[in-house]
Amino acid sequence: MKILNAISKRLLVLTIGGVFAVTLSACSDDKPQATPAAQSVSKAKPAATHNPNPFDHSGEAKVTESEKQRFEREFANQCVNREIKNSDNKESDKERFAKPCTCIATFMMKDLTAQEAEKFLTEHENPQSLRIKYENAAYHCLQEKTPPHEPDFSRPIQHL
Repeated sequence: MKILNAISKRLLVLTIGGVFAVTLSACSDDKPQATPAAQSVSKAKPAATHNPNPFDHSGEAKVTESEKQRFEREFANQCVNREIKNSDNKESDKERFAKPCTCIATFMMKDLTAQEAEKFLTEHENPQSLRIKYENAAYHCLQEKTPPHEPDFSRPIQHL
């Protein structure tokens, strides 16, 4: 019995000692203490202008209205050309696709950033953000059409 009591006391002392060792080593700092003069100088520096919100585009360069109009026109033309590429009746399909493609381009133009406009207009690239906006705009514009009426399944068909 005395042996078990001695082992449990040693185990308790080792556990408490381990907790103190981990706690004290975790609180230590490798940096030297700064003098009060150095601390006042570091406090006087202006804070960095890093914006933690990646969705806030208020500090970015603005897109001019002419660039937006040019984007809308070129994107709509590209959309129509892509849709009639494999068409048999290009003229009638061009008229049919002009309205939805213009709607998509207008919807995308509202939230266009300068970086996206530059990539699309000058570098002729489609960044991932434009693809996401395109999918959102296509969903918005193509949902305006009224869907065909579904059959009424609530009433059973009566056979005579």
